[in-house]
Amino acid sequence: MRTRLNVYFPPALAKQIDELAIRRRISRSAIVEAAVASYLSPDGADRMEAAFARRLDRLSRQVQRLERNTGLTTEALTLFVRFWLSVTPQLPDEEQAAAQVKGRKRYEGFVETLGRRYASGKSLMNEIPEDVWLKHPGEPQR
Repeated sequence: MRTRLNVYFPPALAKQIDELAIRRRISRSAIVEAAVASYLSPDGADRMEAAFARRLDRLSRQVQRLERNTGLTTEALTLFVRFWLSVTPQLPDEEQAAAQVKGRKRYEGFVETLGRRYASGKSLMNEIPEDVWLKHPGEPQR
């Protein structure tokens, strides 16, 4: 025995139900019944939770990679600055102007090389083997 229910749908949704009924060659009642059963099904919540869990796991892995890459970038920059400051002598005032011109030219070369390397897909992150990074998780690599 079936119970009759009168329900109201927005015109756009009613049109979608009609079109699906025609395509699948089933009644509109069967479509609405299946939709309500799916909505009320206890395993529907489990499926949704599993989908959310998979998505959260994927996002967690992406965040971990971003943290690793940011930490590696920071450490590389820190090491470079420490090295540069320890080996570069201070210039006398009369040599500053010439050094700035030469520095600009070298910087332009650096930016050009960086652009070529980035465009080619090469990356420092790809050059460091994952197993080296995983030996000491949480510690900056030296």
